[in-house]
Amino acid sequence: MNIDLNALSLKELKDLQSQVAKAIAGFEDRRKREALVELEEKARAMGFSLAELTGAAPMRKRTPSTAKYANPANKADTWSGRGRKPRWFSEALAKGKKPDDMAI
Repeated sequence: MNIDLNALSLKELKDLQSQVAKAIAGFEDRRKREALVELEEKARAMGFSLAELTGAAPMRKRTPSTAKYANPANKADTWSGRGRKPRWFSEALAKGKKPDDMAI
């Protein structure tokens, strides 16, 4: 496959560059998947799982945190008490409310 790079415009060259980068990434991903499948088959043939051999723990899904506080003006607007305080919570505190007043 011969491409005359000198005959291409800058836009065409940049498009070609992005296509090459995507092709390289796709190639590497395919090779990794193939290697993983091969290793899993080999481990299974020996009576193990790949996770057992590598010491990798299975991934756990996090459960969403439960809401602890509700906006007095809109009860559907809630906050779990984690992370950044919502504006409505900070404004209510500034007006003299206590967190217990907004607790669910």
